[in-house]
Amino acid sequence: MRIDEEIQSSKFEDNYHKAVINVNYTYGWLNNAFRCKFEKHNLTQQQFNVLRILRGQYPKPATINLLKERMVDKMSDASRIVDRLIQKGLVSRCTNNKDRRAVDIRISDIGLGILEKMDVEFRTKDVLQKNLTEEEAGQLSDLLDKLRG
Repeated sequence: MRIDEEIQSSKFEDNYHKAVINVNYTYGWLNNAFRCKFEKHNLTQQQFNVLRILRGQYPKPATINLLKERMVDKMSDASRIVDRLIQKGLVSRCTNNKDRRAVDIRISDIGLGILEKMDVEFRTKDVLQKNLTEEEAGQLSDLLDKLRG
């Protein structure tokens, strides 16, 4: 559905304004589409993002700074997210052997297991392929890259 129909307004300053409204609206739409998938496993989107980063690093650990650099939501408090994941037993924290001031974060077997379940239960393309071809998804991604410069 078109953005003006979704928000029941066609009063945009120009197409730039309309594009910003559309990107923000679509961000919310995607969050809502995935929220139930995360909630089923008692995770937030940011926690899921950290787990995915840690799985990509596995078996090597990551630092909080590495997590901050690679997170999708740059405004997230990575330390607090890691604390919550530790409480859930999904990650562990230990002192870095080379630098005692640094802390290593590693995904646990339980965390890996949850991600494996989630990999089977849903895929991003299941949401997108209803309305976009793979080629269109690539074009959209390229346009978003171009937008950010």
